Amino acid sequence: MERRLTSDFSAARIHLERAYHYLRGSDETSRTACDALDLLIEMVAEAQHKRSEAGVLEFPQSTARRTA
Repeated sequence: MERRLTSDFSAARIHLERAYHYLRGSDETSRTACDALDLLIEMVAEAQHKRSEAGVLEFPQSTARRTA
């Protein structure tokens, strides 16, 4: 049986933003890492606020219309 794992996007985003904050250096490695973290933070934020797909409910249709 496969178990579906759920992610805590809110917590992940906090940790990624903290890592970004710690990389204050002006060296090439720090800038490259911050660029990559920017992309990750954006992806996690989008996933965090993504709405789950809603199903469509089909209502039974009556065969005769009611008249007022």
